[in-house]
Amino acid sequence: MAKSNQQMIGKAAFVIGLILAVVAGLIESVYVIPYTVLILVVLGLIVGFLNIANKNNMRLLLAIVALVAVGAATVNAIPTLDMYLLSMVQNFIAFVGAAGLVVAVKEALATTKA
Repeated sequence: MAKSNQQMIGKAAFVIGLILAVVAGLIESVYVIPYTVLILVVLGLIVGFLNIANKNNMRLLLAIVALVAVGAATVNAIPTLDMYLLSMVQNFIAFVGAAGLVVAVKEALATTKA
C-alpha cells in the first residue's frame, strides 16, 4: 500500500475513532451500542500501525499515561456531566490505548534491535 494511502486510512481511522468515542459516550448513557469498545480498539490499532510517526512515539505514550492517570478522576469532579464525560473518556482511552499498545510494542522491538 502506498504511503499516501496509509496516511489517509490512518487519518480517517483517527477521525472516525474520535467521533465514535464522543457520540457513543453521549448515547451509551441511555442506550448501549454493541461492540463499541471493540470497534474503537480496532480503529486504535489501525491508527497505531499507520498514523503514528516514529518521532511522535514518546509524546503519544506520555499523553496516554496522563490521560489514564488524570482522565477518570477529573471527570468525577463534575457531578452533573459525569456519566456522559466518563463514558466518553473511557471510550477515548480504549481508542488511544490500542494505538499506544502498538507504539509501545514498536518501541520495545526497536530497543532490542539497537
